[in-house]
Amino acid sequence: MVQEPIQATVERLAQSSGGQILASAREGLRRSMKYYAGLFLVGFMVAFPLTSELIAWLVDEHRLPDGVEIIVISPVEFLFLQLRMAGYAGLLLVVLMLVCQVALHGLRHKAVQDRLKELDLALPKPGPRLLLVVGGFILLMVVGALYAWYGLIPLLLDYLTADAQQAGLSTEWRLSNYAGFVVNLVGASAIGFQAPLITTLLLRSGAVSREQFTSSRRVIWFAAFVLGAFLSPPDPLSLFLVAMPMILLFEAAMVVDQLIGRTA
Repeated sequence: MVQEPIQATVERLAQSSGGQILASAREGLRRSMKYYAGLFLVGFMVAFPLTSELIAWLVDEHRLPDGVEIIVISPVEFLFLQLRMAGYAGLLLVVLMLVCQVALHGLRHKAVQDRLKELDLALPKPGPRLLLVVGGFILLMVVGALYAWYGLIPLLLDYLTADAQQAGLSTEWRLSNYAGFVVNLVGASAIGFQAPLITTLLLRSGAVSREQFTSSRRVIWFAAFVLGAFLSPPDPLSLFLVAMPMILLFEAAMVVDQLIGRTA
């Protein structure tokens, strides 16, 4: 019973102009796979020599809760952690290129061009708009990372440490688990904070209408928690603190777009 409305919503979004834009961009993305692979390798090779210093910075005693010690229980654990973090750096470059390519393709799509002309937002060239999208992506990514680093991570580490110590347990954390916990929260927040940019782009380009977003609100909220569960560490508090900002930022983007539409 619950799957039918969700399936209908997915089909409706696929038939929208936004779904058609993504479908038309699919072939271009396939042709760019070799460039994605090359960009990933470049990011990996550049980041790998820096990972040891980053790990040493993360495990500094001033950044750990009181009574916590970091341990290594495998001879190759440190190496595998370096490979994992370098892979994240390469993946970040791939995602940035993917956003640029999809945004550029979407801006050149006929449906989007017609909508931009209706809104009197058409520019002679897509360059300024593309730079605005990339700048917004980077800004929101940084804000999300700062939210995780100064808000989520200290709160969760202190909470989990105090909970374990009150139970009489020793707080010795495995290096890969601790670093993965931090990196996952930073990455999840950086991705989740893209919600207002994505929402605004879809609304202002006409790819998805306000009515479609409104009718799909429950599905979007559910998707935010699914994405939060996939990206965040496996505990309910982390899930809530990762998913809620996505939902709030989505709703804020809807409100701002409505206010702009009223004044336009």
